[in-house]
Amino acid sequence: MLHGPEFGINEWIVDEQYERYLRDPGSVDRTWRDFFSSPLPAARREPPEAAANAQDGADSAAAGAVRVAALIDAHRARGHLAADTNPLAAGRAAAHPELDIAAFGLGAEDLPEQFVVDGFAGADTMTLRQVLKFLQDSYCRTVGTEYMHIQSSRERHWVQQRLEAPQARPDVAEQLHILYRLGAAESFETFLQTKYVGQKRYSLEGGESAVVLLDALLLRSIRHGVREAVIAMAHRGRLNVLANIVGKPYAEIFGEFEDAAGIRSDARSGDVKYHLGAEGTYRALDGGTIAVSLLANPSHLEIVGPVAQGVARAKQDRAAHGSESFPVLPIVVHGDAAFAGQGVVSETLNMSQLPGYRTGGTVHIVINNQIGFTTSPVAGRSGAYATDVARSAGAPVFHVNGDDPEAVLRVARLAFDFRQAFHKDVVVDLLCYRRHGHSEVDDPSITQPAMYDRIDARPSVRALYAEELLRRGDVGERQVEGALRDVRGHLDRAFAEARARSVPRPREPVGVADGRGATGSQAAQATAITETTARHVIASQTALPGDFSVHPRVLPQLQKRAAMLDADAIDWATAESLAIGSLLLEGIPVRLAGQDSRRGTFGQRHAVLTDRRTGTEHTPLNRLGAQAAAFAPYNSTLSELAALAFEYGYALARPEALVLWEAQFGDFANGAQTVIDEYISASEQKWGQSSGVTLLLPHGLEGQGPDHSSARIERFLQLCAQENMTVAMPSLPGNYFHLLRQQALGERRRPLIVFTPKSMLRSKAATSRLTELTRGAFRPVVPDRTPDPAGIRRVLVCSGKVFHDLDAHRRESGRQDTAIVRLERLYPFPEEELAAEIARFPADAEVRWVQEEPENQGAWTFVWPRVQRSASRPVDCVSRPPAAAPAVGSAGRHVGEQKDLVVSAFR
Repeated sequence: MLHGPEFGINEWIVDEQYERYLRDPGSVDRTWRDFFSSPLPAARREPPEAAANAQDGADSAAAGAVRVAALIDAHRARGHLAADTNPLAAGRAAAHPELDIAAFGLGAEDLPEQFVVDGFAGADTMTLRQVLKFLQDSYCRTVGTEYMHIQSSRERHWVQQRLEAPQARPDVAEQLHILYRLGAAESFETFLQTKYVGQKRYSLEGGESAVVLLDALLLRSIRHGVREAVIAMAHRGRLNVLANIVGKPYAEIFGEFEDAAGIRSDARSGDVKYHLGAEGTYRALDGGTIAVSLLANPSHLEIVGPVAQGVARAKQDRAAHGSESFPVLPIVVHGDAAFAGQGVVSETLNMSQLPGYRTGGTVHIVINNQIGFTTSPVAGRSGAYATDVARSAGAPVFHVNGDDPEAVLRVARLAFDFRQAFHKDVVVDLLCYRRHGHSEVDDPSITQPAMYDRIDARPSVRALYAEELLRRGDVGERQVEGALRDVRGHLDRAFAEARARSVPRPREPVGVADGRGATGSQAAQATAITETTARHVIASQTALPGDFSVHPRVLPQLQKRAAMLDADAIDWATAESLAIGSLLLEGIPVRLAGQDSRRGTFGQRHAVLTDRRTGTEHTPLNRLGAQAAAFAPYNSTLSELAALAFEYGYALARPEALVLWEAQFGDFANGAQTVIDEYISASEQKWGQSSGVTLLLPHGLEGQGPDHSSARIERFLQLCAQENMTVAMPSLPGNYFHLLRQQALGERRRPLIVFTPKSMLRSKAATSRLTELTRGAFRPVVPDRTPDPAGIRRVLVCSGKVFHDLDAHRRESGRQDTAIVRLERLYPFPEEELAAEIARFPADAEVRWVQEEPENQGAWTFVWPRVQRSASRPVDCVSRPPAAAPAVGSAGRHVGEQKDLVVSAFR
């Protein structure tokens, strides 16, 4: 440890500065450089005798400069702890011991003394009193900043220079604009409280400065040429943001409170008003505009964050041909308890600088009510701040008092400028309060009586700001009253319009349901390709740059893939490459992301090759020609929840692309169940938004144990209704090929769930001929190949890998009385196609459903009534017995179970 002139509890500052000095001498101020380069003993740097003897006199100039430098750095690192950021605090924040001048060997007698400050505040020397005043103004007023944790010295210095620059007060026009924005936010809430008593709205009251913050971000965006802002937020304050930022008409919002008959008669389920999204145009007073969208969000609070990142990335990729750098600004509004408590926040922050997920920096706004539902911070987080997790991403954090809207304006501009300068995330922690309970029908005084006594006695942010402006003489009383009167007039007129509005006509239903589920009829999509196209795509697999050294274990796979067309035996990976490559040639971009997806979990894909010698990467499918669209394969973080939410958002905003998310193993999708339940299965019904995201979920019981076996087919099928998604388990590469192309080329966008193979990836039985790709389309039912349908006594219906086990047993045993029909698409259920196939066989033939999953899992409970209707006779199930776990842990036991299952299907 190195120690300066006895800094006591602040010796860490000297050590920290010394470590930085050793890494890069230029990263520390000159005072520290001089101190560390002085000829003092390296083991322990003690001051000269005269400087060390505090009883004999003042420190030497050099030692004093070091003490003051340490004091300055302590405020840069710890000043936020003494900042006046809490509007509910009884008085100013208590002095922090690490910031006391005594902790640096300084005393009251030093206050008038001049010290070398090495350019601090633009001066060469300052008195200690002047230094303290400037430090207080920069770090300990109504803004407290955490930035010294940032690794980049350039980013630290950027923040430091702006915090330590003189802060000009907003001019009168800006002050009136702030006042108007606060008035609009407050009046909207009080109007709703008066007109719709007892209805939940999740008010923004107490945090109205959030509207000032968002307003400032959008104004800054317009002036810097940002084309669009994508906003994500939970329900608190959403209605206010919809009205005052996005521009959703007041009358439309009031109509939702009125619960108009047109809303009730909509064929969609719809959602509560404080979950809905909207798109609009934000207009500045000078005529500038920016497109703004607020994304719909369920009550799972933070899950919309990664969705917004995906939407923003998709919009930026669309604009990639332009010269703008990150022309879409993501803004994510959080609650304090959720930001600290929900792991998806950490997952999303971790993605922020990764190649496949970067959006050029997100402005995170934490509306810090200093309480959860009824949970106080002491029970809701372990750290000092709700924002502590943001430090892991190297984001600066600006804690600002929500009752100082001018400080909020300043911080908003600073946050935006940091994002623009470094294309990194930045966090604004808006400390405020929640005037009502969790909702307007909740009484918060039951659990936080003292807190709510203070809140009840506190004037609104607008009232406090108006009082301050009047006290300073910045504006007059008429200006204050006029701003509020204008807003109330707009609200009254909109309310009258909502009450007088005629009942709108019901909207057309989304999806078709007949009480039993979808009919399964889908227009066949032309998805075949020419042999010329197939050969062009396959040629890319071995057409490598001349100096590229392929790994010796990969090259044979590529050569084998190139020969498959002539061998007329196309495997799964090759069929997938042909599907993707042919789509690229048709101008359809393809994005593939997942854990290890570039190589493939099972070493089958090799979408990106790595030079054995240099590490250079090569993506064969991006060498199809100048007119081809881009293929973007990415390895994701070890995340499911945020990663799948991102891809959902990406597909939502880029419907012309094929967007694939692949789980390492199918059961890993469990970690993203919230996305599946709230977005993938229900977003069209709730919000009218369609996403064509495709999930590739490796599935199959193959002796690998309870995990890595089942993709939980039953869970997806349980969510299927109103044609909300497509669920398929193909048994042939050719059908998988057509399925992917159908998803990309079809007119209607909806999620596609594909249960993909593992062992079948290299099975000779699971290959397709070239003609299966150059003719026809996806087959939801693959018929049996028996030459004598009349001789069939038993019809086995199944999906996926188990077909090949059944077919192998049938051939080995010579059974000619059993047909095996493959159900390749489970939903929408192809009742007509299946009925037509079963009708080829005798009416007294026994029909059985066969699955390798336990009876209480897999597709059985979903398909049973549907297969029975198609067969017009009872249907039995052949499966493993009901079980709590998907599969057994013993490979030997699995083999025995599988053999018994296959044999029993033929009994």
